[in-house]
Amino acid sequence: MPLKAPADFSELNEIMKTPRQTDSDASHEDRAKAIRDTLRDAIVDRRLSPGAKLSEAEVGSLYSVSRTIARSALQMLAFEGLVTSERNKGAFVSNPSPEEARQIFTSRRLIETGILQSAAENMSAEDFAAFREQLKKEALLKEDHGAKARREEIKVSGDFHLMLAEVAGNAILKKFMEELIGRSSLVIALYGKTGTSSCGSDDHFGILEALEAGNLDQATKMMLHHINHIEADLDLRPQSSLSLKDALQL
Repeated sequence: MPLKAPADFSELNEIMKTPRQTDSDASHEDRAKAIRDTLRDAIVDRRLSPGAKLSEAEVGSLYSVSRTIARSALQMLAFEGLVTSERNKGAFVSNPSPEEARQIFTSRRLIETGILQSAAENMSAEDFAAFREQLKKEALLKEDHGAKARREEIKVSGDFHLMLAEVAGNAILKKFMEELIGRSSLVIALYGKTGTSSCGSDDHFGILEALEAGNLDQATKMMLHHINHIEADLDLRPQSSLSLKDALQL
């Protein structure tokens, strides 16, 4: 006997509807995100070096949460490329090899030139104003010092490139860029020689000026020079790591 078709799309939606998120689910997700943010800070600050083990049990114990919540936090970091999960071994801070680092920046050179072209076609006066505000944030952080300022500088500098991807209007490329920026931030934070992001507001200002002047060729040249400069600042020598508890200062 053939299956009866739904009377209308609303009935079909009821059939396909997934369970609604409960308050408990939301609370678990919020706690996992908070732990993710703290672990990310420890990685970017170099308090956790590449290859450092992140035990679900230890993370759960340090934050007084279940292993399920700890696992969710580590999975979020794995999605960002900051943590690697190995079967039957656990989670570790990602340890990009010199070749992987080169591939990250090669990918950025290929993708960001295309993003720049699309962004140049779509940039509005409001977009240029938003970018100028972004550059003000970068300039202020560049003048500040300390681990927190350095962490914020790396994030804000990466945001400039993500803003270009947003303006470009290609959701697929934006997703690629989010992963590349996350991986780049890890490499820069762990191996940057200067102790800063090397993704300076001066370079960003020059790129923005070229775009405002309608000079895409100059903007592209400056972007490539900018990415080359970031890559040239890397020092991929191995470093020792603190214990998880000491790194998180708990």
